[in-house]
Amino acid sequence: MAGSSVVFAMYPNVTQLDATAPFEVFSRLPDTRCVLASVEGGTVECSGGLALTQVVRLADVPGCTLLCVPGGYGCIAAMDDEAYLAALRRLAATARYVTAVCTGSLLLGAAGLLRGRRAACHWAWRGLLAEFGAIPDSGRVVQDGSIITGGGVTAGIDLALAVMAEIAGPAHAQTVQLTLEYAPAPPFESGRPETARPEILRAALARVAAVRAERDAAVRRAAARLKVAAGGGA
Repeated sequence: MAGSSVVFAMYPNVTQLDATAPFEVFSRLPDTRCVLASVEGGTVECSGGLALTQVVRLADVPGCTLLCVPGGYGCIAAMDDEAYLAALRRLAATARYVTAVCTGSLLLGAAGLLRGRRAACHWAWRGLLAEFGAIPDSGRVVQDGSIITGGGVTAGIDLALAVMAEIAGPAHAQTVQLTLEYAPAPPFESGRPETARPEILRAALARVAAVRAERDAAVRRAAARLKVAAGGGA
């Protein structure tokens, strides 16, 4: 992996931790450069108000060793952005590893990169992967060949460490984990729907309900375009 590049395919209204958490890990790979790229380049505004600067244009990135696609509320618009999806397909064809965090896996699916593949996603949206011919998997980190996907948001750290172990060896990954003092000890057992109390799960579902119809519709549109492109008709 010497002289390698990790490209994060960004877009407006991305969840910054989906990108910045694995960025922090991947930046500690030997002789590796991490690059933030988007369709427009310049500055990407994340949900929550954080702005990421010095973002290059995806069209100016010739290839990469590792592609990472973060999730976020902006994935709805990104699923309808053919320039963005085309860039994912082009970069994935050059990459040794193609990764996604949270709803970033929906974007891989919309780009036609997950057909027949097992993939993870945020628990609230995992079932939508089937629209793209993917096999939804509840694992926190799921590998199917060169494609490695993670569950919701914080799974980006786990995913990055798992990929790092493949690239640089388990000892290097464990050393980075220790350096970051990544030893999760959450104050509550409510990080998964299976462990959250019923009233907490109801509250979380009420939050995601606000974007459910719009995101479901975006997935259906993207899936329909893939079907047409594959010659399956409208």
